[in-house]
Amino acid sequence: MVTEQEVEAIGRMLVDPTQPLHARFRALFTLRGLGGPDAIAWISQAFGDDSALLKHELAYCLGQMQDARAIPVLVAVLQDTRQEPMVRHEAGEALGAIGDPQVLELLKAYSSDPVIEVAETCQLAVRRLEWLQQHGGEPAAGPYLSVDPAPPAEERDVGRLREALLDESRPLFERYRAMFALRNAGGEAAALALAEGLRCGSALFRHEVGYVLGQLQHEAAVPQLAAALARHAENPMVRHECAEALGAIARPSCLAALQAHAGDPERVVRESCEVALDMYEHETGLAFQYADGLEQLRGAPS
Repeated sequence: MVTEQEVEAIGRMLVDPTQPLHARFRALFTLRGLGGPDAIAWISQAFGDDSALLKHELAYCLGQMQDARAIPVLVAVLQDTRQEPMVRHEAGEALGAIGDPQVLELLKAYSSDPVIEVAETCQLAVRRLEWLQQHGGEPAAGPYLSVDPAPPAEERDVGRLREALLDESRPLFERYRAMFALRNAGGEAAALALAEGLRCGSALFRHEVGYVLGQLQHEAAVPQLAAALARHAENPMVRHECAEALGAIARPSCLAALQAHAGDPERVVRESCEVALDMYEHETGLAFQYADGLEQLRGAPS
């Protein structure tokens, strides 16, 4: 049983900007695993930080906790146009992940936000909440621990799922459903189909492909992830997810790509490489004392 004093010590680590970023991430993972009002309160405090990467991860964790007590702070972050687009986007996605219909009208209002990543995220969150209402609750548990922005498609054929994923004439929600079905299918063919998605769709779509490839952890996608990370014209939120995916896959070819961008001029990319290198060390057994933290955060297979 973790004491109140121990939770406070972890929370203070999270909100302390003088601490290394990877240490603050570990504190965040731990609070997310503990759950409860005190953990939510400490996570909420950190939205005043100047790291978009950290704030984005705060929102992600609050969504994955699926605790309605986090709704007020997530609403405030979504509404705060001073926050970076990737942070507001993640707040919108987290509201969809919590699954409470009380935020449906708010998400509909922000579905036309001038920031396209925020608008598309809220459109997806609306569709998720509507799906939950139509189907009487969450989709059946799959091989991954994450709460996803769309339930996996019922289709199981990788070829047909690939077609749906890459068909830009289809609604984004349908393409996301194909994306998560491909992740659940696993294997090289699914990984390569997903990797094709790094070259199409919106920045939001491509960033989700990067995230899913990090969950899948298949080496076949490393060249495409490394190429996306290296594209300086690419949206930073896409490059960030590709960096973290490479850290999760943790093969020697990933290490070279991450080290090459550890000093990237784009802060969120640079910080993502720092975190990803810490992930790499964990996956290869060299470090990371919180053994379950990263897997739980990124939704590794159960």
